[in-house]
Amino acid sequence: MLYKDFATQEELDAQYALERVVPDAASYAEFYARESERVRGELVHRSRVPYGPTLAEHADVFPAPAMEPAPGAPILIYLHGGYWRRFSSEEFGFVARGPASRGVATVVVNYALCPAVTVGEIVRQARAALSWTYRNAASFGGNPGRIHVSGHSAGGHLAAMLLLTDWEGEYGLPRDVIKGACAISGLFDLAPFPYTFLQPKLQLTWGEVLTNSPILHLPDDAPPLLVGYGENETDEFKRQSEEFFAAWKAKGLQGDLLSLPGKHHYDVVDGFLDAESPLCSEILKQMGIG
Repeated sequence: MLYKDFATQEELDAQYALERVVPDAASYAEFYARESERVRGELVHRSRVPYGPTLAEHADVFPAPAMEPAPGAPILIYLHGGYWRRFSSEEFGFVARGPASRGVATVVVNYALCPAVTVGEIVRQARAALSWTYRNAASFGGNPGRIHVSGHSAGGHLAAMLLLTDWEGEYGLPRDVIKGACAISGLFDLAPFPYTFLQPKLQLTWGEVLTNSPILHLPDDAPPLLVGYGENETDEFKRQSEEFFAAWKAKGLQGDLLSLPGKHHYDVVDGFLDAESPLCSEILKQMGIG
């Protein structure tokens, strides 16, 4: 067996090559881009704000609308998906709409892509983005004491990796700088990917697989984690979320599992457009916003 019960690459690709699984998969990239352009027209924002030294390290910042009382808005950091080798922050500005309607500031993170960089370097960039957010929260009306993170697919992996970080020892930030997290359709075990169609782009070494698989490095303490996935995901995507959540709870950590009815891997994130959606309402509840 290559991985668990999978004997061939074809079997694994049938689970992870989602363009072959989801009808009209290409249309969702157009949907993301179209809705993001619309939201940028609706909301005050700052595009391509640098958070690190390389050109790829920038974020689109959506300050919270002025709401009372306003000592500083809660902040949602969003990390996009694309198997670490596709997309940018530009396609995901739409995630700010639902949170903004409830007074939340959103930071949509851009990062470099494989194979130009490794998955480990992308993890470093995600951590740099959070550090920048904490230190610069006041510049966009945010409260550095109310930072939450969320991500989808590869971004769900990155959100989980942020929860494993020694923020105090490595960055000089509060140990509990992250107050809550949501990983949507995340990839928490990287072991299958060297055997898939993704490997020519990801070029994963086994050292990187071991270092960057969140399920192998569960923290001793962490903020509450919401693990979400679509009801119509492939079995492997469901397993990735369910096994990670089970390991999280077995460690004694706080969290909830959210299965989103009727959603597949690409439309599972459209709930960010509406604060009343099952996904966005749960994230806002975690943030203490009714």
